[in-house]
Amino acid sequence: MILRHVTVDCADPYRLATFWSEVTGWPVSDVDEPGDDEVLVEAPSPVPGILFIRVPEAKTVKNRVHLDWQPTERSRDDEVERVIALGAKLHEDHRTADGRGWVTLRDPEGNEFCIEQGKGRSPA
Repeated sequence: MILRHVTVDCADPYRLATFWSEVTGWPVSDVDEPGDDEVLVEAPSPVPGILFIRVPEAKTVKNRVHLDWQPTERSRDDEVERVIALGAKLHEDHRTADGRGWVTLRDPEGNEFCIEQGKGRSPA
């Protein structure tokens, strides 16, 4: 088997998919549009896409699963600033004085995700 999608329940699939498309640089599927109940952000193969599905209930508790991202073109701190400018909110800052650690953010619907230090990159 292969992992095809990571699926996220949400209130507005197109809006959230557009946010994640801007974060990742991956496109929203050409067949999806505002108002759709399911919207896919297409990842480059073999990475699974992120599928957003409309559900009636709001998020009420901490995610049981979340995504950890590692920047490839920016430092962790630059990536955190960029993603906050796109609409994420700072949730918990786990950066340490020695430059290690990660930052936990929330997307526009409150789903937690982390940005870690990039491989071989300085944190700032």
